[in-house]
Amino acid sequence: MAASTLMLLALALPTAAWPGLGLPRRPCVHCCRPAWPPASPGPYAHVSARDPWWGLPRVRPTIDISILKGEKGEAGVRGRSGRSGEEGPPGFRGPQGRKGQKGQAGPPGAPCQRAYAAFSVGRREGLHSGEDLQAVPFDTELVNLDGAFDLASGRFRCAVPGVYFLSLNVHTWNHKETYLHVMLNRRPTAVLYAQPSERSVMQAQSLLLPLAAGDTVWVRMFRRDRDNAIYGERGDLYITFSGHLVKPDAEL
Repeated sequence: MAASTLMLLALALPTAAWPGLGLPRRPCVHCCRPAWPPASPGPYAHVSARDPWWGLPRVRPTIDISILKGEKGEAGVRGRSGRSGEEGPPGFRGPQGRKGQKGQAGPPGAPCQRAYAAFSVGRREGLHSGEDLQAVPFDTELVNLDGAFDLASGRFRCAVPGVYFLSLNVHTWNHKETYLHVMLNRRPTAVLYAQPSERSVMQAQSLLLPLAAGDTVWVRMFRRDRDNAIYGERGDLYITFSGHLVKPDAEL
C-alpha cells in the first residue's frame, strides 16, 4: 500500500520537487530523439544546426589490422616455368675489359711450302728459217727446275699454275730480217722484230703471262718474203729464253 502511494506522488509532483523529497532526479529525454547520437552518421547524412549533436566531433572507430595478422605460412610448391618472351633489342656495348695475361707459346707450325718454277735456256748456233713457221730449239740449259723445259722441242710445260715472267733475247743477222713470236700454246702473245740492216744488234722482248697447268710457251720463227735469221756462234751465247713463276694461283 505504501509503495503504491509513493508511486502516485512521484507521478503527480513536478520534477523540481524531487530533490526536496530525497528522490533521484532523472534526466529529461526527448521522446522523439535517441538519448545518444548515432555512432557514425554517414558522410552524406543531413545534419541541421538545430540538431543537439550538430557541434560535437564525430567519433570513428578504428581497428588495428596488425593484431589480426596471423603467422607466415610455409612456401607452396613451385609452379611450372612460363613461356619464354620475345627476344629484346641488343643492349649497348659494355666498357672494354682489362687486358688479359699473355698466353703460352704454341707449338711451331709446319714450314711454309712455296711453289717454285723457273727455266733459262740458250742457243749457241745461229738459225735460218727454212719454213713459214718454225719452232726455235735450244742447245744450252742454264736453269731447268724439275726438267719442265724440253730443249729439243723448245717448249716449257707449266706444272705450277700462276703468273710467269718471260723474256727473249736474240742477236740480229746482218742484212737479214728478224721476226719471232713468243707463243702460248698455239697463240702468239708478243713479237720480237728487227728490219734488215748493215749492222747487227741485240733485240729483247719480255712480258708477264698467266699460265694454267699444262700450258706451253715457246719461240716461233715466222718467215715471210725475206730471209729470217738469228745470229749465233759457238764461243758466245747470243740467244736466250727465260721464265720464272712470279706468284702461284694459290696466293692470288
